[in-house]
Amino acid sequence: MSRYRLITRQVENGSRSGIVIDGNVFDPVEIFDDAAYGSVQGILEDWSEAAVKIAAFAAIVAGSTPDTVPLDTCKLLAPLPRPGTIYCVGANFRDHVDAVAKRFGLPLETDPRERGLDPWFFLKSSSCVVGPDANVPLASNFLDWEGELAAVIGRQARDVSVDHALECVAGYTIANDLSARDRAQREMVAAASPFRFDWIGHKNFDGGCPLGPWIVPADAIPDPQSIGIRTSVNGVPRQDSSTRQMLFTVAEQIAFLSSRITLYPGDVVLTGTPAGTGIETGECLRHGDLVEVEIEQIGKLVTHVR
Repeated sequence: MSRYRLITRQVENGSRSGIVIDGNVFDPVEIFDDAAYGSVQGILEDWSEAAVKIAAFAAIVAGSTPDTVPLDTCKLLAPLPRPGTIYCVGANFRDHVDAVAKRFGLPLETDPRERGLDPWFFLKSSSCVVGPDANVPLASNFLDWEGELAAVIGRQARDVSVDHALECVAGYTIANDLSARDRAQREMVAAASPFRFDWIGHKNFDGGCPLGPWIVPADAIPDPQSIGIRTSVNGVPRQDSSTRQMLFTVAEQIAFLSSRITLYPGDVVLTGTPAGTGIETGECLRHGDLVEVEIEQIGKLVTHVR
């Protein structure tokens, strides 16, 4: 099981990838003498070989060297500052679906597979991505939090089976799928109109996708369906659930997406949010709020609303 993490850190002339081992940051360009490894995207595009080389290096390295940098001195950016495509599954946690249905007096949905339904997705622009400890503008009058497990694609995938879908995952990170709830519908359009919904306004805005703090390799999380997700706002717990609540597993989501379109290294799949979002209670984020999303085996993603 790999014990390293992949990061993107700020350097004097821009950004640089890094391999974190025991609190020390190693430069993959210097270690492997490959300029393409200067970005996490470059590492992912060579993932079949890079994963083996990095894991082997991590297994033998011990302590710091004169060339390493302490992690706590680094300014971390999103591990993928500009991912390929960000695929976001909707209504994928049983507890979240039930809570929203109760809030709005809707009938409770059964397991969608019992009705022959597939998972459904929307997209977020890579321009929405910000890193850990980012200051995010208060983009709407109802800005909502959504802590999510994010799967990072490391191998090209087309028509992969559920049994082999996780082989395409390089690793996992944390996402906060921030949502501008008051922009979800166009008020001047009739409620029954199929053109009433605005997914661009709802989900795409500057700072709308905090991501990080690093990528944990997939072999360090052999079962992505048994890890806890917790979100707090100003220290107050809001979400406390587990990926066991997913209606469609990570593997099922990737298999379905790959049946529709080719997935490429650097694409990111946001796998759904559990109960405890603001839409369930009518609460929303305010100026000055501190949002923390914590996922077991990965870490914590902190976002400031400014």
